[in-house]
Amino acid sequence: MKDKQQNTVAKLKVGQTFPLTIKRLGINGEGVGYFKRQVVFVPGALPGEEVVVEATKVQPKFSEGKVKKIRKSSPFRVQAPCPIYEQCGGCQLQHLAYDQQLQEKRDIVIQSLERHTKLKIDKLDIRPTIGMEDPWNYRNKSQFQVGQQKNGAIIAGLYGLDSHRLIPIQNCMVQHPLTNKVSEEVRKILEEFQIPIYDERKQKGIVRTIVTRAGFNSGEVQVVLITTQKEMPRKKLVMAEIQKRLPEVKSLVQNINGNKTSLIFGEKTIHLSGEEVIQETLGDLNFELSARAFFQLNPVQTVKLYDEVKKAAALTGKEKIVDAYCGVGTIGLWLADGASEVRGMDTIEAAITDAQKNADKHGIENATYVTGTAEHWLPKWVEEGWRPDVVVVDPPRTGCDRKLLDAIKKVKPKKFVYVSCNPSTLAKDIDYLSKDYKVEYLQPVDMFPHTAHVECISQLILKEGN
Repeated sequence: MKDKQQNTVAKLKVGQTFPLTIKRLGINGEGVGYFKRQVVFVPGALPGEEVVVEATKVQPKFSEGKVKKIRKSSPFRVQAPCPIYEQCGGCQLQHLAYDQQLQEKRDIVIQSLERHTKLKIDKLDIRPTIGMEDPWNYRNKSQFQVGQQKNGAIIAGLYGLDSHRLIPIQNCMVQHPLTNKVSEEVRKILEEFQIPIYDERKQKGIVRTIVTRAGFNSGEVQVVLITTQKEMPRKKLVMAEIQKRLPEVKSLVQNINGNKTSLIFGEKTIHLSGEEVIQETLGDLNFELSARAFFQLNPVQTVKLYDEVKKAAALTGKEKIVDAYCGVGTIGLWLADGASEVRGMDTIEAAITDAQKNADKHGIENATYVTGTAEHWLPKWVEEGWRPDVVVVDPPRTGCDRKLLDAIKKVKPKKFVYVSCNPSTLAKDIDYLSKDYKVEYLQPVDMFPHTAHVECISQLILKEGN
């Protein structure tokens, strides 16, 4: 049987065209179908569609293709409103009606659970995805690469899908209008003052990236110019011109990254003018955002996400809470008014300093923050006689560290609330805990409309007898 399957795979060649029925969406927003039992990924194709595909890549276990013709179109297919949607690649699902995007994101969570857990999916409470009333202009931060054309014109935007061609973007439909306006004006100023732009091939030039962050509630904007070196010709004139034309820019910062790398930020950050931070508000909490501080990119949905975390924690005012991977303390502070005590930890010392500052600033006296890992602190606190009732985690895309999950199994909090930005690692981690914890429900939240990303909150309850 194995040999037969390998033979069918070998028959498919790059450039070959073949009919395909799309069964579902993959985790990157691409259509997924099966040709002679082999999985084929097709960007731009939608579930239920019958398409003619040209093979672009053939691997032993899967193939990739592009749509040559749509024979039967999905009833949910729409015209993408963005004029550069197909070139840019920043969004993957603008061609799918928004209500259906929410259903497909729930399905992506289900697929991950089917693939990576032994749970009975039909018995799980997987709730409808919480979407946005207006799913546009939601991102509070843009990071536009800059480049120079042969005629001297400076462009700013994103690299095209699977290419190193810079696509100029003047008005990104998912960015906050302020970030669009400021990025475009800064681009013009760099062009007018003939500032040397970094050329990756020649490894010459100075300005690499324009980073813009806007406070939705404050209306304040921070601009960070990423440069290859500290010195920049006409720097003071450029700064003065930005402040003159853009009074909403309250903070001007330079970050130096001279390395040959795809990472945006370098280690050294210099405050140029205005404030060092901008202000942003979430609910009743106010945050100071420095150039390097992590902050959720969609403030409107962040309030919904954190409210769902609060619901999952089901607080009565008596609970002791641990906020693992706490960052600057946003989730723990959101929960503090319903808890007896919050303790948070993170391995990044600067984040812990910010978290404690945020707690002090808001007069939240029942929250304390320490540097280190949860697997270190949880057993230590239990030894000291302090056992958490609820542990909340919001880990990176790689999921929870196995040592943390082992610590959870050992410490046995009554509730474990898992906030995930990657359904695959969420499913693997839930499966690892499934002997000790019952999955009460899962709540997907759409933090990034028109992309394939989906966040999910899971409420896990300690099983009886544990």
